[in-house]
Formats: sequence, structure tokens, C-alpha cells
Amino acid sequence: MPETQSDKSPGTALTREDVLRVARLARLTLDDAEIQAVTDQMGQVLQYVEILQQADTEGVEPLAGASAATNVLREDQPAESLTRQQALSGAPRHDDHFFLVPPVLDTSAE
Repeated sequence: MPETQSDKSPGTALTREDVLRVARLARLTLDDAEIQAVTDQMGQVLQYVEILQQADTEGVEPLAGASAATNVLREDQPAESLTRQQALSGAPRHDDHFFLVPPVLDTSAE
């Protein structure tokens, strides 16, 4: 289906299909109103990123974070570990040896 101008969020090249693809990858189900709202919101985020890309950062040192504060960590203290049964006792599903979890990677959504 060809894109139309009405499929695009104002000021961006973001389409309904882009939002549906991201939603599918995130395993989200959106109704039509949510799709339009998310398209508009993601479009606003992309517009803001475009504004940020125009900032002159020449000569500015890269930062790992916005603050110069560092974490103060305590020394590691060896302690007794949980037994396997204690660790598994809080799991919703296990097989007496391992935690059982649903698959999280699905290549069919790509």
C-alpha cells in the first residue's frame, strides 16, 4: 500500500507502518487511536532529536553522564548464597534445575 501524506506525522517521515513495525517488535497491540497518538508522539521525539543534532558540540568533551557525581560503592562482602531450591522457590515456573521463561526473541516479527 503506497504511503500518503495523511499517513505521515507532521514534519517527519514517520508513517503508520513504521509505528506498526515498532509496535510489533515491542509486542504491543495498538488500536487505531493509539496508533495515531504514538505516531504523533514519536514524530515529536524525532523532531526534537533533529533540533538536538543542530547543536554545536565542537570542542565539548564527551560525557558518560550529565553529572560529574560518581557512585560510592561498598566493598564486596562474601556471604552465603541461596541454594538452588531457595532460588527456584520464588519462580512462577521451573523444572527443579532451571528457571523456565517464555521465549523473548521472535524473528518472525522482523
